[in-house]
Amino acid sequence: MPMHVKKGDQVIVTAGNERGKSGEILEIDLKAMRVLVKGVNVRKRNMKPTQQQPKGSVVEKELSIHISNVSPVIGGKPSRVRFVVRPDGSKVRIAARDGSELHVLRKATRRTAK
Repeated sequence: MPMHVKKGDQVIVTAGNERGKSGEILEIDLKAMRVLVKGVNVRKRNMKPTQQQPKGSVVEKELSIHISNVSPVIGGKPSRVRFVVRPDGSKVRIAARDGSELHVLRKATRRTAK
């Protein structure tokens, strides 16, 4: 099943504690159905001391959120996504908000007219 978002998309969080924040998708975990969004769901993690850093450190990193809680950003607002197969055989992701093309999933194929 094709996903409504992909790596590199600008998305906005539509549910949860981070609702309303937007960022770019850095990574997608299809098995767990989670995405990592830049600047969203940032948490502090304590790092153990190592030989390079004998005191240890506190690192801020983004944690993943469920893929259903994000939507592509179109004109500053979230949009649903439609998948359309064109007459030339290409399949594209289209924003439901304004009909703009987001991404080509499958290139055009040659079809012979009968």
